[in-house]
Amino acid sequence: MRKLKVTELNRLDAEQFKAARKLPLTVVLDNVRSMYNVGAVFRTSDAFRIERLCLCGITAYPPHQEIHKTALGAEDTVAWTHYQDTAEAVRQLRDDGYTVYAIEQVEGSTDLGQLKLDPAKKYAVVFGNEVKGVQQQVVDLCHGAIEIPQYGTKHSLNVSVTAGIVIWSFFKLLTE
Repeated sequence: MRKLKVTELNRLDAEQFKAARKLPLTVVLDNVRSMYNVGAVFRTSDAFRIERLCLCGITAYPPHQEIHKTALGAEDTVAWTHYQDTAEAVRQLRDDGYTVYAIEQVEGSTDLGQLKLDPAKKYAVVFGNEVKGVQQQVVDLCHGAIEIPQYGTKHSLNVSVTAGIVIWSFFKLLTE
């Protein structure tokens, strides 16, 4: 077994990426504090070719060195929009025909492993602040909530790890 060289991976260049078909998924970051988390979400979003990121509230946006450090250029390929208010972003997504899910532990949430998606629909997922999660007023605007089951002593995961798990799950459900 031999590790592949970067030149052997046949990756898209930035222009090919922008022209390529995207996963019908928009990722919303609700007041995410860490620019390293924002950069990591950009990089994961690039890997699975999501439509765009909505960076809301205090969530930092490019150009910024701390975002670039973890995004590694994905901030230049993944489309993004900044909103002052997350609720405004969610209302706009709903108006544009997206089914919007908060990724949050709430009453009546759907276990990520039980989630069913329609590949003909457009989706958005909202990830919250590292300490407070998704704002309640934003949860109230969503069509539903998705929860990642956890079996240890902690009740949460890092937001960039959560985004990776959820984006990968949506990718599998929408492309299989």
